[in-house]
Amino acid sequence: MPSVNLTTFEQECRAFLEANARPLNRGTTQWGAGDDSLSAYAAIEPAADLARVQAAKRWKGLEFDAGFGWLSGPTSAGGAGLSAEHERLYLSMRSEYETADLDVFVISLGMVASTFQTFGAPEVQALVPQLHRGDLIGCQLFSEPGAGSDLASLTTKAERDGDEWVITGQKVWTSVAHHSDWGLLLARSESKPSKHDGLTAFALDMRTPGVEVRPLEMMTRGREFNEVFFDNVRISDSRRLGEAGKGWRTAIATLMNERALGAAGNDLFGVERCLERLRLTLQQPGMGGDDPVIRQQFARAYSMAQMIRYQAMAADARREAGLPAGPAESVFKLANTNTLRQIVDLAGAIWGPRVIADTGEWGAYSWADMILTMPGMRIAGGTDEVMRNILSERVLGMPKEPVA
Repeated sequence: MPSVNLTTFEQECRAFLEANARPLNRGTTQWGAGDDSLSAYAAIEPAADLARVQAAKRWKGLEFDAGFGWLSGPTSAGGAGLSAEHERLYLSMRSEYETADLDVFVISLGMVASTFQTFGAPEVQALVPQLHRGDLIGCQLFSEPGAGSDLASLTTKAERDGDEWVITGQKVWTSVAHHSDWGLLLARSESKPSKHDGLTAFALDMRTPGVEVRPLEMMTRGREFNEVFFDNVRISDSRRLGEAGKGWRTAIATLMNERALGAAGNDLFGVERCLERLRLTLQQPGMGGDDPVIRQQFARAYSMAQMIRYQAMAADARREAGLPAGPAESVFKLANTNTLRQIVDLAGAIWGPRVIADTGEWGAYSWADMILTMPGMRIAGGTDEVMRNILSERVLGMPKEPVA
């Protein structure tokens, strides 16, 4: 088990990383060297995708067995029982080394595991260490064709049948469902005057008969998202998360964790990566580095990125003090997407039409996938408009938006 003392802990982290990973090749921070890809949702062949996931699982298993896989988790549940400061230190040090691509675990560890731990019966809680070890992968089964930003309008049905529930309906835009072993499902179990009532949440084994996963191809040609169909899928009541009919509480807790992901030192939106690439671009002759307007726009984006970073540190401190993630965390999602939009717009203005054809020029065509990814960033996890409504109504106390 890693040490509580931060100095000793840092030494233990370094020893583990030196023994199991190579120092990161910083070639990508030099112009013209290394992989210049930027998009989070680039096209990848199925065999390569499977190999990526298997490598991620191996790394998470190694990390967990050494005591670094769930540093802030309670020891009673398999965690190390350490602070958020320990976790930040380890993640910062890990970023200096070449490890597996761990994006497949973002939903698992950022949303599914915490909700299973908080709302699940012992049978479900027993899955949490396996999620943190990477033995299992989880997905979030919330959004539907007619219930995205207005999640409470969902229509997937959960009908009680003795000690089981029968699920029928459809979910959409489900990240990594094609790799997932378990899903966090929200369904309508009762008809109520208020659409926020009568919802129930479940832990769903994705291998259950009647579950069908179909990939969705994006503008980037990537297939990270999926449709999921439920045809009389049976779930034991022992896998219910929270009270029946009170699933909105479970959903809100999950969504707050989702919006807090950007506050946990994660470069989920690629802001830091894209900002560094833009900095390198502006250092090249004839690429706008001497244009005061372009420099001002870059400085604005850089300043926003630093504000996000420091606010994230404050949010980590609040969580370490035992305060739950709240509606104010929505600012991270909004700030990240808007900062990324500024960066992508500036890159497009600098490169011009060179981003639309792959001529082999390093650092040019790689922006094309990010430009195509950007619209989805504004929608995924709650649209910018929804984030603004949450902040204005639930944080600033402004009147609710009029309903037609």
